[in-house]
Amino acid sequence: MEEYIVKDGKRLRLGYTTGSCAAAAAKAAAWMLLTGQKKERIQIKTPKGIELNLDVLEFYMGENSVTCAIEKDGGDDPDVTKGTLIFATVTRTETPGIVIDGGQGVGRVTKQGLDQPVGAAAINSGPRQMIRDSLEEVCRLLDYRGGLTVLISVPDGERLAKKTFNPRLGIVGGISILGTTGIVEPMSDQAIVDTIRVELRQRRVSGKEYVLLAPGNYGSEYILKNIGLNPKNAVLTSNFIGETLDICKELGFRGALLVGHIGKLVKIAGGMLNTHSKFGDCRMEILASHAGASGLNSERIAEMLECVTCDDALHLLDEAGVRDKTFERLTDRISFIMNHRVAGELETGAILFSKKDGFLCETRNARSLLRNIMEE
Repeated sequence: MEEYIVKDGKRLRLGYTTGSCAAAAAKAAAWMLLTGQKKERIQIKTPKGIELNLDVLEFYMGENSVTCAIEKDGGDDPDVTKGTLIFATVTRTETPGIVIDGGQGVGRVTKQGLDQPVGAAAINSGPRQMIRDSLEEVCRLLDYRGGLTVLISVPDGERLAKKTFNPRLGIVGGISILGTTGIVEPMSDQAIVDTIRVELRQRRVSGKEYVLLAPGNYGSEYILKNIGLNPKNAVLTSNFIGETLDICKELGFRGALLVGHIGKLVKIAGGMLNTHSKFGDCRMEILASHAGASGLNSERIAEMLECVTCDDALHLLDEAGVRDKTFERLTDRISFIMNHRVAGELETGAILFSKKDGFLCETRNARSLLRNIMEE
């Protein structure tokens, strides 16, 4: 595929999703089954409007079924499924209609709140529609009025799934067949946000009204060692704290508690709800401003601004005796920013820690939020 986008000054090649591969493989297999003719390339139109003309790499022709394979190409996106063969087996049936299911290497849904119901193959609604549209097109062209079943399989899927979020999401036995647009945009932030949404929706569907959030592995470790909860109880937000709070509000949660390292959460006090360093690194400026307002003198503020990490800066607060007052101001501001993001429609709070000192501070309502989470 030779379509490109420019991101952060780099020219990056687009790719196509496992859903596009499944639809193309199914279309090629249906064509061969109903015509008896080999097909070396197949064309599909993605929901994004981009047409793909893909090589059919493997095919097996039987009397009542045909199997074809399409290779996944994620472009310049570092996807674990890149280069994987996605197979579709299409079988003729007497009953009109199209039935889609997953075979070897395609995961099965075991938890509520996902795109598909419990027990179904993890082939999302977008790819299912692409497969259906592709087969209906073939049936119209060839005036075929019988039925077709489609079995999507990924021989390497069970191994690849261990490198994805599927085990955490309750999808067992293989990968998911994904793709809302049919096209992969390299290093897509949206893919991460979509995963966060799935996890939050799962919890909401299961009846949870309060949710524990953590930016990443540091937060997960702290939750296990210092709070005593299984880290799997926390939804990982990565840098997308603002988007996560938006989803919590949308899904109707009553409360959300964020647990994270001060080096990341201090940015929230400056209004940064995407904490990736590419959007700025104002940790010392924020910490120094609150320390200054709490009584730290100008000489020490200058020292703090030269610190590389928040851990390095904390001893200056201790030496000046302003740690508690600084943290009180800091957490009040974090609380204000988080509450403003959700327009007060759910209760939000935060717990901050450092790797060196452990617990540092928390918003005024953090303990009550934690109790609600633990009682559910």
